[in-house]
Amino acid sequence: MRVLVVEDERAFAETLRKGLTAEGFSAEVAHSGPDGLWLAREQRFDVIVLDLMLPGMSGYEVLKRLRQNEIWTPVLVLTAKDGEYDEADAFDLGADDYLTKPFSYVVLLARLRALLRRGAPERPAVLTLGDLRLDPAARTVHRGEREVELTAREFGLLEFLLRRRGEALSKREILTHVWDAHYDGDENIVEVYIGYLRRKLGPDLIHTLRGVGYRMSAP
Repeated sequence: MRVLVVEDERAFAETLRKGLTAEGFSAEVAHSGPDGLWLAREQRFDVIVLDLMLPGMSGYEVLKRLRQNEIWTPVLVLTAKDGEYDEADAFDLGADDYLTKPFSYVVLLARLRALLRRGAPERPAVLTLGDLRLDPAARTVHRGEREVELTAREFGLLEFLLRRRGEALSKREILTHVWDAHYDGDENIVEVYIGYLRRKLGPDLIHTLRGVGYRMSAP
């Protein structure tokens, strides 16, 4: 399995390369954002280990450009940046996993193997359905040419429905993913927020499945 390591610190990158090689991976290293982006575009890798603080181009920009170019290679961000907003920004731009330094090498290997098992399904940076467009990174929603203003909860609900478009989703499943796994309030709060989205987006995208829940599909 081929791994691309994009890491500024040369000694650390070489140690990581040797460790991965000892575990049976074929590892290649780039030490700057532009070099890492070029390699990821020109060669096929099974997984990319990407630092965020890189010379020439940040890891965020590398990740953004990869997804814009429809390169869906799984990306594990490995970085010293441990803020929750740093992590959220990375996931919004298309990262598949996030691990902070210092880290457990055993955990790193386990996460890489999990990404390899999962493969690289297409995950467009902008989610679309008909003339509806949701950009997770920019936090914007458009219906045709019209920008739609959503609250944070409405945005989270719409993003979840779009990522699972075509699937029948129960209220409990929606609550677990959009509210909280331990939410114990009234399940009808989902119905209330579905109503909010329908008023803002139109009634033709979110369909009620009686006795089941909801499904989002094109008109």
